[in-house]
Amino acid sequence: MSSSGSVELLCVHVFVSVKPGTEAAFLEASLANARASAKEPGVSRFDVVQQIDDSTKFVLVEVYNNDSAPAAHKETAHYLKWRETVADMMAEPRSAIKYKNLFPTTDAGWDYGDAALE
Repeated sequence: MSSSGSVELLCVHVFVSVKPGTEAAFLEASLANARASAKEPGVSRFDVVQQIDDSTKFVLVEVYNNDSAPAAHKETAHYLKWRETVADMMAEPRSAIKYKNLFPTTDAGWDYGDAALE
């Protein structure tokens, strides 16, 4: 946390392109992974979004509140299960871009609450 009270969060956008016809199975596996991931210590948010004009394109928006959280996430049982489940669905390798947050400036501003995880 900085002296201004703001928290610098690591925001990772993972770009996914799946094979046509696998969208529903990918979404099912990804939502299960996202629900579990959002409950991990160090994870402030874990969103799954789908492109409107191309249903085979997804973005996973992962927001971490400490430097060790991304590596810890990749060691969880639910991530490893997700990775294995979706491997054959990939139309191309996943890619990711890392960002730092500028707004909201507090970790609480990213929190969607436990009710949203159901």
